[in-house]
Amino acid sequence: MLEAVIVDDEIKALQSLSWELTNLSDEVDIVASFTDAGEALNYLEQNTPDCLFLDIEMPAMDGFQFIKNLKNKDFPVVITTAYNQYALQALKNEAIDYLLKPIDTDDLEETIAKIKRYNAKNLTVERLEKILLNFNAESKSKKITINTDGKLVFLNSDDILYAESDGNYSTIFLADGQKILLTKKLKEVNALLPESSFFRIHNSYIINLNKIKEFLKTDGYVVLESNHKIPVSRQKKSDFLDML
Repeated sequence: MLEAVIVDDEIKALQSLSWELTNLSDEVDIVASFTDAGEALNYLEQNTPDCLFLDIEMPAMDGFQFIKNLKNKDFPVVITTAYNQYALQALKNEAIDYLLKPIDTDDLEETIAKIKRYNAKNLTVERLEKILLNFNAESKSKKITINTDGKLVFLNSDDILYAESDGNYSTIFLADGQKILLTKKLKEVNALLPESSFFRIHNSYIINLNKIKEFLKTDGYVVLESNHKIPVSRQKKSDFLDML
């Protein structure tokens, strides 16, 4: 799926291109569209689409000025214009292609194919990360995504025994003996884990309910399959018993 952004000060031209793109292929998703160049720049500072369709003739800031003001240029730009004299200038300004209005369907198909080839050759870390996250979100067996130490780690919930807090850091303990240190508070880690199988049993601990071997009521501890003993706080005891 190609995530596209459109910038065109003419609302009718913007709507027309949106319609063309979405009806041409089910592989194109218009994630944002703007008639205001400033708003578009702000959006693109925080987001990296797969391509940008950019009009040249805009008030206050034309398309070429827009490109110069782009801080994030990690995606191909397609110039849209009603004037073919801009073609050469468009290509000199780092645009991957240009489309002449009214946009021809065949030309648009060729441009989409060109975008795909460009992205395949220029697979950046950010784009790869987005692909992986999207794949995981759409997967039938969705995994837990952990961002740590400059990499994404995809875990099956069954691989996790428990998580322990250490101030502004947390450690996830896995069934195979591995540990994953995160620069996240335990509250943030808790938000990543499915509620159906994980429970914050103590201010400092989250456990996998499927990994409990024993509950020592008198001592106030649970024993996991790994033989780790995890304390149950008094405040959490009642809720914990309800979960069981």
